Amino acid sequence: MNEARAGAGGSAPTVLRMILGRRLQEMRHDAGVSLDDAARALRVKPLTIRRLEKAEVGLKILYVEKLLQTYGAGQQEIDEFIALAERANEPGWWHPYRDVVPSWFTAYVSLETGAKVLRTYEPHYVTGLLQTPAYARATLSGGFPNDSAADLERRVDLRLRRQGLLEKPDAPTLWVVMEEAVLHRVVGGPEVMREQIDRLLEVSELDHVSLDIVPFSASAHVGACAPFTYFRFEAPELPDIVYSEILSAAVYLDQRSDVVAHLEAHNRLSLMTSSADSRALLNRMRKEYS
Repeated sequence: MNEARAGAGGSAPTVLRMILGRRLQEMRHDAGVSLDDAARALRVKPLTIRRLEKAEVGLKILYVEKLLQTYGAGQQEIDEFIALAERANEPGWWHPYRDVVPSWFTAYVSLETGAKVLRTYEPHYVTGLLQTPAYARATLSGGFPNDSAADLERRVDLRLRRQGLLEKPDAPTLWVVMEEAVLHRVVGGPEVMREQIDRLLEVSELDHVSLDIVPFSASAHVGACAPFTYFRFEAPELPDIVYSEILSAAVYLDQRSDVVAHLEAHNRLSLMTSSADSRALLNRMRKEYS
């Protein structure tokens, strides 16, 4: 995936659309068809084929059918693929929130929804999947100071709906590493912080959630950088992906060297603490906010 910036056109691809794009690319390679030949079959530019394969545009059914025929697929395979393509083109559940969510973040929600493993590093705030409503509201009001009350509540609603992911029977594994500084940043006041710490203590008991807090005593370390999230998917067609953001844009990385660098950083950070030490720190900080 390439860097996605705020204001980019088009809707975020669903994970299914990304999978089908990869399958189209694999079928083209297996059939020995070049980008130029595929483009000639559709009477389009090679860039259009590349964008279909990278899920940067919707899967036009007529294009998909013609490409599959060009690649030598049988009619049953074509029918099954088209049925999946129609499903993939349906807007994700987050689509109604697109007016209050940066275009570069909607892809994140799609990846989050489809991932089997999420590993997150957070140096500034509690990660969104673990925020309480009050903490989320305070964080978002600071990040979007010009929002109307209605828009702010819709942002909060989206964040809370995302958290339903952790309650599903097939919930993904979530491994969060965050800095102790997060607990000292008083977001929303002492009462909000106390409630938030209670929430972190609660979720840290879940089998599919791990929470490590890097203490101040760890000093300088490899993770002293921007927050990032690592995604792993069950579908073999999708590579591992890393997401990181700056003030007005985000980058999605799937080059193996980039992914491995972030994964190794996450591993090193987790070794600087333990679950027991993290819980002890949470309990100490809770007392400070009492």
